[in-house]
Amino acid sequence: MKALVVMALSSLCATAALADEAPTDVAGRNTPIVEDYTYSTHLDVAKVLSMSSIPEVCEVVPVKMEYEDSQGQRHILNYHVMGNGCSNG
Repeated sequence: MKALVVMALSSLCATAALADEAPTDVAGRNTPIVEDYTYSTHLDVAKVLSMSSIPEVCEVVPVKMEYEDSQGQRHILNYHVMGNGCSNG
């Protein structure tokens, strides 16, 4: 299950590269909601605005994703992923 979450959040990384439009500044929606991801977190991701880079270490590291939901509200999601510094050899 953890691997599916990491894969789903990692696939959003690719989407972040396509998010080149500036977020809409709607009154009352410019202050992001900060959340810590859990397995019961319902994600309503309409547009990924930014993602933190994953460091080249071989350990679990905290990262952030800023996104806009289907109602236009900005969110910052804190979650953990395995660093990119591990090798198989």
